[in-house]
Amino acid sequence: MNAITPPLPPVTPGVMNPNYLRQLVGSNASVILEIGAHDGSQTLQLLTLFPNARIFAFEPDARALRKFKAHVTDPRVRLFEIAIGPTDGQAEFHVSSGIPPNASPEVRIQYPQGWDQSGSLRRPKTHQIVWPWCKFESTIVVPVRRLDTWAREHGVDYVDFIWADLQGAEGDLVVGGQATLAKTRYLYAEYSNEEWYEGQPTLQQLMDMLPNFAILHRFTIEVLLKNTAL
Repeated sequence: MNAITPPLPPVTPGVMNPNYLRQLVGSNASVILEIGAHDGSQTLQLLTLFPNARIFAFEPDARALRKFKAHVTDPRVRLFEIAIGPTDGQAEFHVSSGIPPNASPEVRIQYPQGWDQSGSLRRPKTHQIVWPWCKFESTIVVPVRRLDTWAREHGVDYVDFIWADLQGAEGDLVVGGQATLAKTRYLYAEYSNEEWYEGQPTLQQLMDMLPNFAILHRFTIEVLLKNTAL
């Protein structure tokens, strides 16, 4: 007899409250992964929320890496200049560019080489329709590691919290990270029920890939999950 798939919860208004996250995960959390760290802005917040944690950050875009290294110098953070994906090796990375047409001069000056927040291992699809100003005019080859490979190489056998911003490659994280995710307490990830990037899983498909995780809060394009097996 097939198990009945529980319905997805309604969308929670707003975005994640940092204080709630700290209370939920615990200020004594020791291991946090930030996959898709961009310029380090979120890293700095995680450092404040979890003062006792080691934070492992991952980012493959050279433009964002330069910003990250300028912003984040805390010794609790270790940066890996790689993408997390479904296989080990190298892969084509679709580089985002352009700038929002209504961006202020203050915002524009932050992106001298174009928009660097939407690059992905996945080829853009409807993203170019929803955000036509965001261009994908080039690709680069970046190093890629499965999450499980990376965790084994670095002796990480337990994770308190993963903050994942993979621009459509959330399913690739799961495919390559089954063992690590089984030992991860909480996961916060972006999702879309539209295929912004080719092969991007819907939230329901993502949950089907994570049978031991339950939704604590579903936001408009982000979801907070708890590992019910831990």
